Amino acid sequence: MMREGDACVALLRSKLHGLIERNRALEEENKQLRYQVSRLKGQVSSLEGQYTDKRMLWKKLENSATSISYSKEKQFVQSNDDAKEAVDLNSSLYHTRQQFPRATLVRSRAPRVPNPPPSPTCIQPNTNVKKEGCMTPPPPPPPPPSKLQRSAKAIQRVPEVVELYRSFVRREGKNDAKSGSVAIPATTNSREMIGEIENKSAYVLAIKSDVENQGDFVNFLASEVQNAAYREIADVEEFVKWLDGELSYLVDERAVLKHFPNWPEKKADAMREAAFTYRDLKNLESEASSFHDDRRVATPMALKRMQALQDKIEQGIHNTERIRDSASGRYKDLKIPWEWMLDSGIINHLKMASLKLAKEYMNRIVNTLKSDPFANDEELLLQGVRFAFRIHQLAGGFDEGCRKAFQELKAYASKSE
Repeated sequence: MMREGDACVALLRSKLHGLIERNRALEEENKQLRYQVSRLKGQVSSLEGQYTDKRMLWKKLENSATSISYSKEKQFVQSNDDAKEAVDLNSSLYHTRQQFPRATLVRSRAPRVPNPPPSPTCIQPNTNVKKEGCMTPPPPPPPPPSKLQRSAKAIQRVPEVVELYRSFVRREGKNDAKSGSVAIPATTNSREMIGEIENKSAYVLAIKSDVENQGDFVNFLASEVQNAAYREIADVEEFVKWLDGELSYLVDERAVLKHFPNWPEKKADAMREAAFTYRDLKNLESEASSFHDDRRVATPMALKRMQALQDKIEQGIHNTERIRDSASGRYKDLKIPWEWMLDSGIINHLKMASLKLAKEYMNRIVNTLKSDPFANDEELLLQGVRFAFRIHQLAGGFDEGCRKAFQELKAYASKSE
């Protein structure tokens, strides 16, 4: 047993001595590798400096060659001078590269020359500016009554619509009350998540470059926004379109503008809000006013389309009325038009467009009852009366075209009884 133990100890000692020697050899090899790595890093940095200097020299040579043609001797002298200049700048560029190793990744852009803003159709007068010895001009005469106002006067309430609607509701009972218009879920504006890209040096350097080089450009835009005062919301819409086009030149609008304390962020956001709201409502009014019932489309699908468009109109009117009280006060303080949000503005346009939808809807049902003997008369009449009552209450009555279409619908309803 003693001999076996001594043999094991001797074996372990020999292994230990071998591992110690191997560790020493590895440490020595590690020192040599570190020295080689540091030497290679120095070579790489010097090569990068030479490569940058060569690129600068090559650009200078290209610019000189395109600008004017020199003789061969002058080209040779010029290249030598440029080479000497590049060699002199080598050391300073090398130290700059060590302090800002990634600064060469981003090129500083030239200062932006902004385009002039769009000329407004009507500028709001400045009542604070008065000239001595000059009389203020008299106010302009009131505009003639528009076509919209004349059409609004032609709208009359039709009590028969309410009576016919109530008779159908009582006939169908509570169960049929669920078969109204097709509800369309309100769309929710999903916000895109902004990624954490602030730590990327190229992105940060691009923002710093815009902050340093585009100061005059941003200050010009800030002055235009601050001094903007329009009477017509359509002029605000054109101004916002121009402003967004100019700001798109910046690398990141939000990140750059936060470095300028004079940027009127509150007014710019309010102008965007007003312009976008008006644009959406105007597009909706145009879509409804130009709506044409395609007879080739099946009746159920055509009725659903008109119901969906009417849902959008009512949603737009509801949203405008909901924010009108709070938004109009802000718009007044910021010299932004707000009268378009009144009942006599875009809301009235939308109600007039709804009347055209009502006429198209009732005409489609009457034509279907005339041409299709297998149509469900009771169901179609119920849908027509419901839709007519819905728009009658929204617009406050019917115009001549809607009254004529409703009389035809009422005649078929009286036959079905």
